[in-house]
Amino acid sequence: MSLPHKRAEPRTVVLRNARIHTFHDARPSAHAIALANGRVAAYDEEALALADGDSQVLDLQGATVIPGINDSHAHMEREGLKTLRPSLTHARSVADVLQVVREQARLTPPGEYIVTMPVGTPPYFFGGAAQLAEGRLPSRQELDAAAPDHPVYIPAPFGNWGKPPGSGALNSLALARNGLTPASQPRCSGIELGRDAAGELDGSIVERNARPAVEFDLLPDVPRFGFADRLKGLRISQRLYHAKGTTSIYEGHGCAPETISVYRKLWEDGELTMRSTLVVSPAWSDLAEAARAMRDWLATARGRGLGDPWFRVSGIHIAYGGDPVVACCARANLPDTGWSGFVEQAVTPSDFRALCLLAAEHDLRVNVIVSDKLHEVVPVLREVNARFRLAGRRWVVQHIARSRIDDLKALKALDVLVTTIPTYFLWKGGAAYLDDPDGGESVVPHAEMLALGLDVSLATDNIPYDPFHTLWVAGVRQERMTGRVIGDGQTLTARAALRAFTVAGARLSFDEDWKGPLAPGFAADLAVLDQDPIELPAAAWREVRCTMTIVGGHIVHGGPDAVSS
Repeated sequence: MSLPHKRAEPRTVVLRNARIHTFHDARPSAHAIALANGRVAAYDEEALALADGDSQVLDLQGATVIPGINDSHAHMEREGLKTLRPSLTHARSVADVLQVVREQARLTPPGEYIVTMPVGTPPYFFGGAAQLAEGRLPSRQELDAAAPDHPVYIPAPFGNWGKPPGSGALNSLALARNGLTPASQPRCSGIELGRDAAGELDGSIVERNARPAVEFDLLPDVPRFGFADRLKGLRISQRLYHAKGTTSIYEGHGCAPETISVYRKLWEDGELTMRSTLVVSPAWSDLAEAARAMRDWLATARGRGLGDPWFRVSGIHIAYGGDPVVACCARANLPDTGWSGFVEQAVTPSDFRALCLLAAEHDLRVNVIVSDKLHEVVPVLREVNARFRLAGRRWVVQHIARSRIDDLKALKALDVLVTTIPTYFLWKGGAAYLDDPDGGESVVPHAEMLALGLDVSLATDNIPYDPFHTLWVAGVRQERMTGRVIGDGQTLTARAALRAFTVAGARLSFDEDWKGPLAPGFAADLAVLDQDPIELPAAAWREVRCTMTIVGGHIVHGGPDAVSS
C-alpha cells in the first residue's frame, strides 16, 4: 500500500560543527553528518567529503543533534484542533470572556453556534474558572446579553489536559437547542447540570469525568469537528510536533475510523511529513461483533499491518475497564469522537481475556493501557502466550503506573513492549502515589524496567506535546503541587531517557532495521537542539528547545537561520 508522494528527492545535506549523539553503538558521537537520499550517509571527514556544489552545508555552530523524537503515545491530531476555536487563554474576568463572545457574535451569522476553547491556561487549563476574578464562568443571562441571536457553548477542559472537575456554560438558546430543561438528567455519571434557587437551569455544567462525556450525552446539537476540521487540524498538528523535534509518532491508544481516514488523506496528498503508525480503535459493541470484525474487516491491521515508511496501520487497542454508559453514548455519536480521536470502550476482565485470545488467533497485536492494573493483565497475557506464542508479535502494554517486579519480568519473558507516560502518573497525577509505602519506587519504575532489559519507549500523551517536558519528568519525578519526588531510585539519565524517546520506539512499528539511530543507511530523521541535555542537570531538561527538525532528509522545521540565531 504505497502511493507516490509529492516529495522531491532530498538534496544532500551536510551538518557540520555539531555535537552529534548518534545512539549508534559503533559510533556514539560525531561532529559532522551527511544525509543523502533520505538516509544517513557518513560521519565527520567522510561526511564533509560528500559535500559538493549541489549540497546544502549547514554550520550548526556547536548545536546538539539527536535522532528524531519518536512519540509513542502522541495523540497528535488533537493539538491542531485547539487552534480552530476562539481562545480564552488571556481571559481574567467574566467581562473578558463576554468580550470574546461578543466579537464572535459579530463575525458569526445569526443562529450559528459560538463554541470557544475552555477557560484556563493551556496546555492544562488548570484552575479553569478559578482564574477569573469572579471565580465563575458567565451566567446564562450574561451570555444571552452578549450573543442574543446565537447559541453559545463554553466547554469544560478535556479531562486528560488537566484535572477534573471542569466547568462549562451555555446560554438560553443553546440549552433550548439541545432540549435541556429542569427535568433533564444525564445518562452518564459525573455530569451535573447547574440550577438556580428556583430550580431552573442556570446554564452551567460540571464534568467530573477524565474524558468528558457531556457532549455525547446531553449536547447533540453542538457542532462537532467534521472531517475538514480534523484534516486542517492535523496539518497544523504535525507542524507543531515537528517544532518540538518529533519525527515519528505511534498512536497506541488507537484511532477511530475517521481519524485514520484523515491521516490517510494527508498521506495520499503527499502532505504527511510525520512518520505515523496508527493502531485501530475498534467500534464493536460486543464479543460477537468483535469476532466478525477481526475475521472479516481487520486483515489490513494484522501482523505488521500495511503501509509505507510514512503511514502504517497495525494492530488494535483493547481497553481494560471503562464505563459502559459512556462507551454506548460515544459509539452513538460516531464518526465524531470529540477531542479523543479514538472510540470509547468498556471492557470487563472476562471480555478482555476473550478479546485478547481472538486477537491472537487473527494475528492482531494488542495494545492495552494498564495504569495500576498490570498485575491483572499479565495473567491474561500468559494465557494467550500458552496458546499463541507472543514472541515477535510485539504486543504493547502502555500507561504503566504501579507495577510489581514479577509482572515486569513477565513482560520481558513474553516479549511484550512497554511504553510509559511519566507526566501523567508522576507530575500531573502524582498526588495519588505520594504516600506509597515504598516511596513510589514501583510507580513508572523506569530504572527497574531498563535493568530487566525492557526496551521502554517514552511518550507525551499530548499533556503537553513537548517531549522535553516529558524528559524532565523522567529525570526529576516531581509531583506538580508539592514538588515531592516519587521514586527517587527510578530517575533516568539524559542518555537513557533520550534513547527511550528516540531509538526505542522504532520497534513498536517494526522499523528498527532502518529507523532510530543516526547510523549509515538509517533514516535521516533528526532534531537540532539549542542545548545538550546530556550536559545539563535534569532540572534544566524542560528548557531545551528544538531549532531544526529533519525527516527523511527534508527540513520540516527551522532551518539555517533558526540554527544560527
